Amino acid sequence: MVLKTFGWAFGFTVLGLALAVLYDGWTALGVVAILTVLEVSLSFDNAVINAGILKKMSAFWQKIFLTIGVLIAVFGMRLAFPVIIVAVTAKLSPVKAVQLAVNDKDRYQQLVTDAHPSIAAFGGMFLLMIFLNFIFEDREIKWLGWIERPLAKLGQVEMLSVCLSLIVLLIASMTVATHAHQHGGGHADKAQTVLTSGLAGLVTYLIVGGLSSYFENRLADEADAQADAEVIPPGEPRETGTGAASGRSGKGGPSLVAVTGKAAFFMFLYLEVIDASFSFDGVIGAFAITNDIVLMALGLGIGAMYVRSLTVYLVRQGTLDDYVYLEHGAHYAIGALAVILLITIQYQISEIITGLIGVVLIGLSFWSSVLRNRRIAAGRPRASDLA
Repeated sequence: MVLKTFGWAFGFTVLGLALAVLYDGWTALGVVAILTVLEVSLSFDNAVINAGILKKMSAFWQKIFLTIGVLIAVFGMRLAFPVIIVAVTAKLSPVKAVQLAVNDKDRYQQLVTDAHPSIAAFGGMFLLMIFLNFIFEDREIKWLGWIERPLAKLGQVEMLSVCLSLIVLLIASMTVATHAHQHGGGHADKAQTVLTSGLAGLVTYLIVGGLSSYFENRLADEADAQADAEVIPPGEPRETGTGAASGRSGKGGPSLVAVTGKAAFFMFLYLEVIDASFSFDGVIGAFAITNDIVLMALGLGIGAMYVRSLTVYLVRQGTLDDYVYLEHGAHYAIGALAVILLITIQYQISEIITGLIGVVLIGLSFWSSVLRNRRIAAGRPRASDLA
């Protein structure tokens, strides 16, 4: 099971390390290995979040996530994305941006660093919306009930997560504007950039997440309607969900296969945007190790492969069902990462802190899940364990 799920990651590791040695010797191999560890440590919470979404998708779309999705993650976010950012912010053609990345690595690094405020604002707002919508939803299973119960009640207020996100964005942009004013206004337009990028992140979440939820709910409604319309012979039990499973469509209605495809497609887009938001800190953090775009793509790409494989492994093993607080821990890690990204618009925070916060929160949620399972197995569950 492990070899089957992680086979692509293992193969890509061997290939990537071999290419690193051929490219720049054994030192390059060490750099790529360090970048791989950095990417996996920063993105473990990403795997847990992705698994919670991917388990709703068919085996076909799981394969798409591992193939086409990996191409997007590796070549799109880890290789093309920094080049595109440089091309846009420095007003260069993509070809010249690539030439800059190869021939003037220090200048390339500086341009990517200069673009960090807009990147952090976009990713921070997108991740903040994911966290707030999770924490404001009333869930049967609660990890930190003393926090989650009152927040679930507050979540009944319409559009509360959007309002809070906009307040956070305004505070971030005003802080940038104040700092620029106090230090001579060298970056006076930085506040406007932060505000625009943050709004873009918020709108992206609302569009992609909203379409994904819409088609998912529509699929569930049509499956229920078809089940109710089926004629069941007397004495035979009704099977639930057969319409969605078989792919038959109701008379006069849209095909369930088509609706399933749309739902899975927008879920896939949602996953890719989440992955992009998580990859921002990895790409920026990689410059602390190297400014060689080839080594960055190899190291972060190998790490992305492991994160993808881990996501599928969690789904197929049913880990989120066995350790029910893992998803909570991952969403708290998302909230922490969103705050960190927004803070790094103005202040520098070590990638070590970013990675450790996620690992600690997920580790605590895993241990809480283990204790819960032990209490239930011993016949001494708490009331919250059986919620």
